[in-house]
Amino acid sequence: MRKLGLMVLLFAIQGTATGEEFPVVGGCTLKPHTECPGADLSGQDLSNMDLTGADFNGANFRGTDLRHAVLKNANLRKADFTGANLSRADLRHANARVATFDNASMQALKGWAMFAQVASFKNADLTGANLEFARVAKARFHDATLQAASLEMVWAPKTDFLGANLRDANLQETKFYDANLKDADMTGARKHFAIFQDAYMENCKGCPLDW
Repeated sequence: MRKLGLMVLLFAIQGTATGEEFPVVGGCTLKPHTECPGADLSGQDLSNMDLTGADFNGANFRGTDLRHAVLKNANLRKADFTGANLSRADLRHANARVATFDNASMQALKGWAMFAQVASFKNADLTGANLEFARVAKARFHDATLQAASLEMVWAPKTDFLGANLRDANLQETKFYDANLKDADMTGARKHFAIFQDAYMENCKGCPLDW
């Protein structure tokens, strides 16, 4: 009996130690596959954290440090990342529909095949980001920096790139159906097999005006 009691105590101590590996902020346990819809994580330092598959539907990440964080397959629908730092963060296959990334730092972001329909990236810095195969229909990239970013095979119908910097970007096979490219800059961008059907290109630099 004494030996059994010691084993139970040992497992209890181990369980507590394991639980302490994951910080808790505002009632949200920060770990892979956590469920924290609507959580307020604004201004927190979540850099380098593994939050794979987490549910942050409608969560507040305003001004949050998410550098190198892993949000692969996470539910970020309607989450607010205004002013957040997502440099080199991993959002592959994440659901970021209707999310807000205005004024966010997203350099070298891993956004392969992410879903960001109707999301807002106004004035966001996505320099060198990998958005290949992403879905960004009706998203807003007003004055966003996408220089040297890869948007190859991105689905972007009716997406608003007003004043966006797309210099030296990889736009091969990107679908710009009905997109707004007014005042955008595509100088040096690779546009092989991209589709610009019915796109609006007033004052766009480097746009295929004769498409």
